[in-house]
Amino acid sequence: MKNNKETQPTIKKAFINSFKSFVSILPMMFAIVAIVGIFQVYVTSEMISSIFGYSKFADIFTGTIAGAISQGQGSISFVVAEGLQSQGVSLYALSTFTLAWVTLGFIQIPAEASVFGIRFTIYRNILAVLSTMIIAYLTIITIGFIK
Repeated sequence: MKNNKETQPTIKKAFINSFKSFVSILPMMFAIVAIVGIFQVYVTSEMISSIFGYSKFADIFTGTIAGAISQGQGSISFVVAEGLQSQGVSLYALSTFTLAWVTLGFIQIPAEASVFGIRFTIYRNILAVLSTMIIAYLTIITIGFIK
């Protein structure tokens, strides 16, 4: 009969398993970083701003999709949003674009699914899309009350 010490996981075993997991997803992470970097270099704010301006709901939908595809860091999203605002993009589009930029990431779905599972990834992204659209709409309504 094994004693209790042999059956309990140790810190060393946990570290080794974590390291193996990290190494297994590393190639996919490098690919995601490369795709996002290429996208951010070749897709300009002028290209993005040309897809907005049709209606409030179209801007919300388009902002969500554009932000989810172009995905990036939160601090950068405000700089991009400022550039889009100077080109006349609506606050509806900017709100959803900024939220989707940070919370969604269609490019990283394969990596997320491999780590957390496809079911979790699908549910998280569906809820993130819906909440992004709702929060952006409520944000604009709130700004309207403040002004």
